Amino acid sequence: MKIMDILVKDAVLMDLESRTKHEALAEMAGALSRQEAGLEAGRLLEVLLEREKLQSTGIGEGVAIPHGRMPGLGRLVATFARSREGVDFESIDGQATHLFFLLVVPEHSGGQHLKALARISRFFRDAAFRERLLSSEQLEDVCRAIEEEDAKF
Repeated sequence: MKIMDILVKDAVLMDLESRTKHEALAEMAGALSRQEAGLEAGRLLEVLLEREKLQSTGIGEGVAIPHGRMPGLGRLVATFARSREGVDFESIDGQATHLFFLLVVPEHSGGQHLKALARISRFFRDAAFRERLLSSEQLEDVCRAIEEEDAKF
């Protein structure tokens, strides 16, 4: 599975306006639901917040991978968002979060979502990849970085 196959490019947010975890999730849910038929922003936000209650999806190093399962969704979908100022996402390292990769999977996706999460996590372990996303000026630059990372695995 390639990340570019599930990335909804029109939902990418190059500069999140949000400053809190709840606002960031709502902003990303809204952007994705406007582009993906069958996703309702309010319901998606509920799903994401429920997942966050278990443990923050802020994995450290300025990265968060919020995710959730949506009943009725036909395929895996994802979007990327960036906050130059950073968001307090209750990350495990206590640092502000700047890079977000939101993943939404069908309710009965089996192990498909675990593979996607593992792949995304692997991408973000690379400091050069994180820096490239932070410094990208255009959506095309972000997509190119993801495509090149996709090609490595």
